[in-house]
Amino acid sequence: MPASLTVRSSAARAFAWGGSVMFVASLAWFVYFYYAILGHRAAPRDALIPRLASDVLLFTAFAGHHSIFARQGVKQRVTRWIPASLERSVYVWIASILFVIVCAAWRPIPGGELYELMSWGAWLARGVQALGLLLTARAAGVLDTLELAGIRQARHDARAQHILIVGPYRWVRHPLYLGWMLFVFGASTMSADRFAFATMSSAYLLMAIPWEERSLVASVGEPYREYKRLVRWRVVPYVY
Repeated sequence: MPASLTVRSSAARAFAWGGSVMFVASLAWFVYFYYAILGHRAAPRDALIPRLASDVLLFTAFAGHHSIFARQGVKQRVTRWIPASLERSVYVWIASILFVIVCAAWRPIPGGELYELMSWGAWLARGVQALGLLLTARAAGVLDTLELAGIRQARHDARAQHILIVGPYRWVRHPLYLGWMLFVFGASTMSADRFAFATMSSAYLLMAIPWEERSLVASVGEPYREYKRLVRWRVVPYVY
């Protein structure tokens, strides 16, 4: 019996680490998709509405999983079918695979190039994207990435949730989302295709915030309510 438990424990850890690798791979695929594919494929101009509808449905499938399966009640139902220690890892696996599918199945949007910044404007745009990446890295560094990836849970090493008001979390409650928006909208060359992806993904994040915060209040309680009182802005300081 101890041997079989060890095997199951090892398999759970391998599954959790595999999900982390898949998540990193999905981000790498997105970077390639954003720079090498978005805006580089031709699309017939009379196909705007069908292609937009297709891409919206595609992103809605990803967003639906991301939001619905992050809710506490859904998590409890999921653990009727899988071990609670693997619930987060299953979520990471599915979300990562869906994100890869979104990028791979994205239908190019007609419209060509909307604008191209030159000279100092191009450098300013690169600075905005670099700021987005820096903000994302700094915000992720504050979080327990092993727990977000489900690795701690698979090792039965989950920790109590704490609200850390440090780094970019002192300015806005969702700095990861702000970092994403700076990156996707900060391209020096903006095509209709790239703009559509940036708008859809950012719109989803903005719509998901109330759901996410209700879930955090339900799971963390008064500490998160106090955090909301201390840090007023959700994503953009002095705006929202």
